Amino acid sequence: MSDEGVRLQKVLAQAGVASRRAAEDLIFRGRVEVNGEVVREQGLRVDPATAVIRVDGKRIPPQQPHEYVVLNKPRGVVSTMEDPHGRPTVADYLGERGRLFHVGRLDADTEGLLILTNDGDFAQRLAHPSYEVSKTYVAEVAGQVTEATLKRLRTGIRLDDGPVQADQAKLVQGLGDRSLVRVTLHSGRNRIVRRMFDAVGHPVRKLSRIAIGPVKLGDLKPGAVRDLTRDEIGALLDLMKL
Repeated sequence: MSDEGVRLQKVLAQAGVASRRAAEDLIFRGRVEVNGEVVREQGLRVDPATAVIRVDGKRIPPQQPHEYVVLNKPRGVVSTMEDPHGRPTVADYLGERGRLFHVGRLDADTEGLLILTNDGDFAQRLAHPSYEVSKTYVAEVAGQVTEATLKRLRTGIRLDDGPVQADQAKLVQGLGDRSLVRVTLHSGRNRIVRRMFDAVGHPVRKLSRIAIGPVKLGDLKPGAVRDLTRDEIGALLDLMKL
């Protein structure tokens, strides 16, 4: 057995999965995988920064000095760390946290989920369209949205910068002269949801992003910040093939 690395049960304990004794039991019962192989060997040493570790199929993120947080960006806040015009920025909501960078943007009039991190590789992949991390929005739009319109959004429409289609588009509620629509798509193009609804004749009145891949906004209040959970980071790492 190599003397390099850290004992697997210690890595699991430090990640908050279980106590060392309970981690040994998980290993004994074949519930732990390292780099795609079930491990039953007690005392196996691994590199916690690079080993792909799963417990019951769920990815355990590597131990690194990085921060990963979710902000419920309020409406009227710009997705920058500094603004020359004196408008409120996402940096105003981070408190004593270190220097973080937002992954992608939400325009000032759009509220909701924004991920921030100091992990450059993570941020670059999460923002890159080739990894197809979905984003889900709830849009309040003008007029009564019909099933035919929802089908157009799902089938695809052509905008000035090319075609785009929603993975899912569902009417949540009709409200007289307006509608609430839940939309999931992979495109990260500028103001894409607003432009899609403009194209089908239902301008957006209010827009909120409620999910990025497995990360959900939930009941996080506007302006509040929370850390991503271990399961959320692990699921994102898998989606981005990190």
